[in-house]
Amino acid sequence: MPAMPLPALGETLKPMRIAGFVIGALFALALAGGPARAEAMRIGVAAPLSGPSQLLGEQIRNGALEAASAPDITLEVADDTCTGEGGVNAAQRFVDAKVQIVVGFLCTESIEAALPILKQANIPVITVGVRTDSREKTGWPVFRLGPRADSEREAAGRLLTRLWRDELFAVIDDGTIYGRELAESFRTVAEQSGLKPVFTDTFRPQLDNQIGLVGRLRKAEATHVFVGGDRDDIAIMARDAKKIGTDIIFAGGENLRSAPGDVPLAQGTLMVALSEWSDMATPAAISKLGAKGIVPEGYVLPAYAATEIAIAAVTETTDTRKPLAETLDSREFSTSIGPVRFNDKGDLSANPYRLFRFDGSRFLPLDVQ
Repeated sequence: MPAMPLPALGETLKPMRIAGFVIGALFALALAGGPARAEAMRIGVAAPLSGPSQLLGEQIRNGALEAASAPDITLEVADDTCTGEGGVNAAQRFVDAKVQIVVGFLCTESIEAALPILKQANIPVITVGVRTDSREKTGWPVFRLGPRADSEREAAGRLLTRLWRDELFAVIDDGTIYGRELAESFRTVAEQSGLKPVFTDTFRPQLDNQIGLVGRLRKAEATHVFVGGDRDDIAIMARDAKKIGTDIIFAGGENLRSAPGDVPLAQGTLMVALSEWSDMATPAAISKLGAKGIVPEGYVLPAYAATEIAIAAVTETTDTRKPLAETLDSREFSTSIGPVRFNDKGDLSANPYRLFRFDGSRFLPLDVQ
């Protein structure tokens, strides 16, 4: 019987090599305690956790912690103290911890001191409270969940000129920088839209009555008045207008959301302001925070949403290898306070200010087409 041919030496060793490789891999995994895991995502959180703004800083920390509850996410929380020195110390801590992105920063002083260090380390920032344009000052990507400083003025002009296009309106202010800028911006937008107020004036604030002012408004036949001033003055004007038998609708800015004074605000008063974060939040987010005993007030929800955006952006960047700032610039993010998109300046692409009407007990949103 003819002898069976022997297999070539290489063919004999091939199965042995494969078996050895498998055994070696299993041994390495056993030593490592299981399959290899990706490095944890690292996110910095800058908040004033001491000093007069500590309560607001704790809101930022609580919101961020609840949004980043997954075990593969590490938060590096730093107290920026709302000062330049605190901002520098926080930024250096983030660099040393090798965070990929930072959320938080409530104060201009701290973020402007931190940005040169974060820029050098290639770490972008999502801020929840700063309204100044830090991106233009430093050339480094800063993304804002809060509005720009001029957002209230822009919204007041745009929304109320649409609503009052066929009305006889007046524009008055209390002489403060805030009141004057708000009123002047409204008047300018109105005139650019082809509308001219029937009366303009600067009034003396904090008087017990404004009979003389509302008398002049009645003489000018104004039926709607935009006021650059505070809640108490607007409430007194509406009360006195009713006293002399003239029907005037008053409107103002977000100062109307301050605490009520001795004179109640008139029903029908209009306000241009931000929506309450809790009114924008999803039930799931409110429920999750409530389960931990966290009241969704102040900066809790903005910090929660900023952290959600940071997690989504870092995750996508890990997959696409695009720069993190480019990812933040290029897409819409789904968050617990609704969809968020940034424009090329790092601002919210849509002005978050809305128009509200007072119903006698609270402000309700008013849709303006």
